[in-house]
Amino acid sequence: MFDNLSEKLDAVFKKLKGHGKLSEKNITEGLRAVRMALLEADVHYKVVKNLIADIRQRAMGQEVLASLTPGQQVIKIVNDELTELMGGHHEDLCLAGSHPVSVMLVGLQGSGKTTTAGKLSVFLRKNGKKPYLVPADVYRPAAIDQLKKLGQQLDVPVFESSTDMDPVDICQQARTAAQLQGCDTLLLDTAGRLHVDEELMAELGRIKDRVKPSDILLVADAMTGQDAVNIAKSFNDTLDIGGVVLTKMDGDARGGAALSIKSITDKPIKFIGVGEKLSALEPFHPERMASRILGMGDVLTMIEKAQDMMDQKKAAELEKKLRKSQFTLEDFRDQMVQIRKMGSLSDLMGMIPGIGKNKQLKNLEVDDRELVKVEAVINSMTKKERQKHGIINGSRRKRIAKGSGTSIQDVNRLLKNYTQVLKMMKKINKGGMRGMGRGMLPF
Repeated sequence: MFDNLSEKLDAVFKKLKGHGKLSEKNITEGLRAVRMALLEADVHYKVVKNLIADIRQRAMGQEVLASLTPGQQVIKIVNDELTELMGGHHEDLCLAGSHPVSVMLVGLQGSGKTTTAGKLSVFLRKNGKKPYLVPADVYRPAAIDQLKKLGQQLDVPVFESSTDMDPVDICQQARTAAQLQGCDTLLLDTAGRLHVDEELMAELGRIKDRVKPSDILLVADAMTGQDAVNIAKSFNDTLDIGGVVLTKMDGDARGGAALSIKSITDKPIKFIGVGEKLSALEPFHPERMASRILGMGDVLTMIEKAQDMMDQKKAAELEKKLRKSQFTLEDFRDQMVQIRKMGSLSDLMGMIPGIGKNKQLKNLEVDDRELVKVEAVINSMTKKERQKHGIINGSRRKRIAKGSGTSIQDVNRLLKNYTQVLKMMKKINKGGMRGMGRGMLPF
């Protein structure tokens, strides 16, 4: 999402770092370029004005002008100010109160409320909660049906509502039903409209007054840019929301909503939707997002994804195998499956520090279907072939390619990559990282 902004900021910082010492003129020119980059990213003009003023005040101080590395100091200041602009720190979902507590999802039609309800139930269950889905949008029968299907898919209970019921009654009755089923968190999927109107707000106000939710989350589409900011302000003025969920953050929007909402509404972004999978919902961390915008990666989120997806027992067994250089093609396949669960390869590469600044790697087209192909090739092998790849001769390769619906070249490429991994592992076991480094260098 922030690719264009990251490129432009990187160009500005390279120019600043090119000066041995910074002057007021250098800084003014640099901030002018930063201002244009932020406006082009669809950040609210008032937010940009205040942000640039704050950066200027710090950049003109002695911590920069007297520094031995003034360019680096300016980058640090921009990183700090961007982090503060987006809220400074992550704010959790509020689940205070007697069980079952209620979380109210509000927003316009098409923003992704119903899907977000499903994603939140996955997130809550992963954190030891017992969610209960409540379809309270009686104006769109499809919304009720969609939530019921999501509940069946996720094995999460769903309240039996219908279009002839009153939304306020649905939410009240659902609380009693949730208690009977031993659930501790209600997710209220309320109605939306194509635009903000008094009738919608009045209904949401009645639900809020009667149910007294522990948190109200506005679900907003990040692709709508400044409209998302204006919508957030409207809902907040009427309902006093607790936070925002920005959906479609994996799209090609310019990112202005993420950088503007907290400053305009004084309400934090709590979650971001980063894909279509029901696991593709992440807690929003301002400091990590600022780091990604400035091309510094997001290693912590990458580690958390790995911890969530990796089986700890299998990871320990794999470590033993790696130490003994017993890494088979079955292990290779299992690792590919785990990586696929973590998300798209492009997103994962974007979290690695320095990737955004490396032109060759940045423009590398990563096709996630290649991992599917790898899995198919290995699954077409016999158990003996997966355990002892050396026996795979020409006729076996032909049979494996036919069985997996791939080409002999695909089979050859997989085996070549696998043997390179084995060699690298042996070097690590023999001489540590230094031994690996010598083998990887071209001299």
